[in-house]
Amino acid sequence: MGSVHVLDHPLIQHKLSILRCKDTGVKEFRELVGEISALMCYEATRNLPTEEVEVETPVAKAKVRVLSGKKLAIVPILRAGLGMVDAMIDLIPSAKVGHIGLYRDPETHLPVEYYCKMPPDIAERQVFIVDPMLATGGSAVAAIDFIKRYGCRGITLMNVIGCPEGVQAVHEAHPDVDIFVAAVDEKLNEHAYIVPGLGDAGDRIFGTK
Repeated sequence: MGSVHVLDHPLIQHKLSILRCKDTGVKEFRELVGEISALMCYEATRNLPTEEVEVETPVAKAKVRVLSGKKLAIVPILRAGLGMVDAMIDLIPSAKVGHIGLYRDPETHLPVEYYCKMPPDIAERQVFIVDPMLATGGSAVAAIDFIKRYGCRGITLMNVIGCPEGVQAVHEAHPDVDIFVAAVDEKLNEHAYIVPGLGDAGDRIFGTK
């Protein structure tokens, strides 16, 4: 059964408070999304397998630990998920990046796919699906559906802010997927926005509203 990991680290929570503020401008908002994503990536990758190797320092030989096992992939849900990718790539430069394009139908609030492109060896990789907001859960569930069609089984979902409805939807559809969030907010409103949330993450990252 997948777990929900709420990352209450003081640095994450401090940066999240600025991110939520309606007066935070596009440049600062975009930078904060990256900073929070990097801090979350540190936690979400905590249990990656390692193996012991030997290196030679300027002083002596040392036994050290390096990553082993599956290679990694980062899959943003377009477009807002793009705001989380660069900071994660800085930490994991060997990771490959896939893309899933989804938009939410304004009437039904259901996800509609318009693009999907994955690395050819995606099935061999530990996959981190990233999207700042986990609202209805529809986009996340659809994205996980697509990834599993490629044969992937090691999947982690990373969101900056979630809500109970989104968490429940993901775990009902994909009980094997762990979710990492900086906060789980109160609820969805009638327009399927997270309350209190931070508004439309994509618009605030790219300055389109």
